[in-house]
Amino acid sequence: MTTFYLMQVIPLLLGALAEGAVLFLLLNMLRETGATAKNFQGVDIPVSAGLSFPMALIIVVVIYELWGWYEDAYLLFIFGVVAISFLGFIDDRLGGRDTLGFKGHFSALFKGRLTTGGLKALGGGFISLFLALALSNGWYDIIINTLIIALFTNLLNLLDLRPGRAVKGFLFLGLIIAALARWQLNFLLILPVVGAVIVYFPVDLKARAMMGDAGSNVLGLVLGYLCVTSLDFPYRLGILVFLLAVHLYTEKYSLTETIEHSKVLKWLDDLGR
Repeated sequence: MTTFYLMQVIPLLLGALAEGAVLFLLLNMLRETGATAKNFQGVDIPVSAGLSFPMALIIVVVIYELWGWYEDAYLLFIFGVVAISFLGFIDDRLGGRDTLGFKGHFSALFKGRLTTGGLKALGGGFISLFLALALSNGWYDIIINTLIIALFTNLLNLLDLRPGRAVKGFLFLGLIIAALARWQLNFLLILPVVGAVIVYFPVDLKARAMMGDAGSNVLGLVLGYLCVTSLDFPYRLGILVFLLAVHLYTEKYSLTETIEHSKVLKWLDDLGR
């Protein structure tokens, strides 16, 4: 029993310690290089601070290798996290806001114009497909898992419009998935990310930095990976229906305005700020 708890606590602590070190250095670098943007209050703060998540994960995995905990199967997860963060960083630094939403980006693409959002959507789709091909059994499973990973990735991006909102969404949805999976998870992979997110949370909550797509994409992909590797088909199908419904809703309505008009959601959204 002691060994079981250590195998959960140690990855969490390693992720937290790695994140603390990386975030301290990264925030200074982002300020010095002018990698800042105005938040919803019009204040310039470092953006793309979510780059710290894949960096912290890589540090933890190096420690796993030194301790003999590393498995070759982890490489797939690491690839997904690093690749999706890179695409998010491109959108953070080069993207405009003249084209928004899936409809806008794909409409531009069909007219021969590739936006950074379109690049992120296409790249994210292929990353999701690549992961699904390795994690699925049968074509129907591949389709469902690809959509779950891709839509979870974008969902966290949609949430990251106010301080702390994406992290709250990540932790809440992660707990739901874990409960549905009866806590039968790969803790060595997931908990370092959770530890990193917990350390980063106060920085985001107090609007001292923005994780950007470089971070929200990572959190979404982690939820998608957790879902497709831990849940039975009926649960995954139900989650896919939920994700599709949310995305259809946000194509027409503002998620922020919806939260503002709900007392419960607004209370949760403001909690801790």
